[in-house]
Amino acid sequence: MIPVFKPLEVPKRSYLPQDFTITTWEALAPYVQQLIDFQFTTMESFSQWLSHLSELEAVISEDACWRQIKMTCNTQDPSLEEAYTYFVMEIEPPLKPLAFELQIKLDRSPFKNELDTAIYFPYLRSVANAIALYKEENIAIQADINVLAQQYGATASKMTIHFQEKEYTLQQAAKFLQSSDADIRKEVFELISSRRLEDQQLLNDLFNQLILKRNQIALNAGFENYRDYKFKELGRFDYSVKDCFEFHEAVKEYIVPIQKKLLQHKKSLLQIQGPLRPWDTNATPKGQKALSPFTDGKDLAAKAIQVFEKLNPYFSSCIASMQSMGRLDLDSRKGKAPGGYNCPLAETGVPFIFMNAAGTHGDVITMMHEGGHAFHSFLSHPLALSAFKEYPMEIAELASMSMELFSLEHWDVFYENQEELKRAQLEELERIIDVLPWIATIDSFQHWLYTNPSHTEEERTQAWIATLDKFSTQEVDWSGLESIRAASWQKQLHLFEVPFYYIEYGIAQLGALAMWRQYKQNKEQALSNYCNALSLGYTKSLKELYQIAGIQFDFSPAYIKELAAFVTAAIEEML
Repeated sequence: MIPVFKPLEVPKRSYLPQDFTITTWEALAPYVQQLIDFQFTTMESFSQWLSHLSELEAVISEDACWRQIKMTCNTQDPSLEEAYTYFVMEIEPPLKPLAFELQIKLDRSPFKNELDTAIYFPYLRSVANAIALYKEENIAIQADINVLAQQYGATASKMTIHFQEKEYTLQQAAKFLQSSDADIRKEVFELISSRRLEDQQLLNDLFNQLILKRNQIALNAGFENYRDYKFKELGRFDYSVKDCFEFHEAVKEYIVPIQKKLLQHKKSLLQIQGPLRPWDTNATPKGQKALSPFTDGKDLAAKAIQVFEKLNPYFSSCIASMQSMGRLDLDSRKGKAPGGYNCPLAETGVPFIFMNAAGTHGDVITMMHEGGHAFHSFLSHPLALSAFKEYPMEIAELASMSMELFSLEHWDVFYENQEELKRAQLEELERIIDVLPWIATIDSFQHWLYTNPSHTEEERTQAWIATLDKFSTQEVDWSGLESIRAASWQKQLHLFEVPFYYIEYGIAQLGALAMWRQYKQNKEQALSNYCNALSLGYTKSLKELYQIAGIQFDFSPAYIKELAAFVTAAIEEML
């Protein structure tokens, strides 16, 4: 069932001093060591130790998250980058060996066997998995990787263009690609692409370092390649590499043909005589205005709260509480890292939403998406241990993508005009069709990257082009723009910052379509199932969580075919 919202109170600590903050490793270390030295002789003392460990993990996690949040909100403040770098270089490295000792202590405790496996099984499995992967020689390498990865955001945040005598971030400039004026679209597309190409070699150099270091981590841990290592590190217990390959092929067979038809329909609406060009795919037909759903971040938040209120007051209350606590940073601006995220804050429980909103319909979708993540944070926060809230991305993305579709019928808050509302809703369904081939492209490319770690930059480019071609509709003409297409992988921040975190979007997108199908049949039951599943965090397996949500954990070719037919029918109703 959907709970009644209750404001989260500042938690009272039972282990760390209430006013303790992480300043140095020397200040934190004694509290970690005390837990290592702690002797539990009864189940009661073991449970107390688990509670203290959970509190310590929550405090450390929230401190690290705030450092990253502040840095991404303002990449131009050196002190914020220094604070983040200090954590990953001076606190994390000495912490990891002691955290490993704590995992060993838990895993070897005879009291572990007295824990309720119906709740603790995923946690204990994750601990055993982490122990198996641990190599002390990887600690320094991972610290280097963390520092390198944040350089991508710092680089991308500086990318701006000048158009019509104004400076725009690339996120802000993207709205011009929706213009009905082909000349404007072409000019802005070329400006954006040229700006990205200015840093092409810089980002190639950065990625070369990341590939090298990630591969070394895998070798140190006894794996043939980083792909196989990362599958284990991500805890992919419910599917395999083979399943991913089958997903790629099914998307090519069942989704790409739908995408091709939609692009042909787009071409007819735009009345383009020749082939579609890259700057045409998001264009607005002549006579229509580009969708303009809100004015700024404040307006976006206010309207999002109204949408969520129509779904259920619990959801609107979550966002309103975040707003009152200053945990929304929605507007795009120079010096702000790219992308968007919801960051759970393990101790206080109220998460933080970061966006680069520029007044587009895509921003509405992002707000609905991140709102879904935020609801997951709220719903799972009451769980007893911090580890219970460290749920896999396959369920996290189900939370966010389902909320996009649940909210669809209430977008009249953003679009009072019925024709614009219909366009916005259709764009969401078309976006789903567009994103699945892109997910297959990025995931397939990563399999190649990390099973061929000694590749050259030229080989990487050729592999990227071949992967693009595999999932291409052949409806968009890139002639004369080959260098732009060849470097287009660099716009995907996941490749730099969170490797192999992408197939989860595909799995969850299929799950979200199934949730929407359920919602269309029984709204109250679907929302209740949604909340029930998310409130369990990671105290059940992925398959169990999906089942509790009322759907199946499945991304087989047959299931993709079934859901492709469902979404095609929904699109045809709107056309």
